[in-house]
Amino acid sequence: MPLSYREFNAFCGSLPATTYVVQWGGAHVWKVGGKVFAIGGWERGHHPGITFKVSEIGWEMLRDAEGCRPAPYLASRGMKWIQSYDKGLGKRELKQYLKASHAIVAAGLSKKKRAELGLALEESATPKRAANARGKTDRTQASQLSGTRPPNSARQKS
Repeated sequence: MPLSYREFNAFCGSLPATTYVVQWGGAHVWKVGGKVFAIGGWERGHHPGITFKVSEIGWEMLRDAEGCRPAPYLASRGMKWIQSYDKGLGKRELKQYLKASHAIVAAGLSKKKRAELGLALEESATPKRAANARGKTDRTQASQLSGTRPPNSARQKS
């Protein structure tokens, strides 16, 4: 059984630093740091359509799943948003995706904005920097084990 608007709004409101607004013709819109992470609206059938941002893996898993589709207006612009409608995702699974959507959007906020909102400043929130630092560390450690010096670009600064 899908989430009702009441359950959807209660769950999204329980996530940290969220705001709620009704816009776009009566859609229930949830934001973190002023950025949308979930939309309840644009019904298709008897249950609300719940739209949320997904990772690349989530996109691949859900875009052709029964009761799910690329989100109208958003996915057509190259964004990774899914809409669960009718008897799409169950309550537990949908809540997991809503929580992940909140985390994805929050991770895209600036460090300053996350700090203002009291959101954790995690390493994973900046994947490009973390990946670069990890790559340099791996090259440096590999060269130390082999007895060679890393190239200048891979040397760690003191």
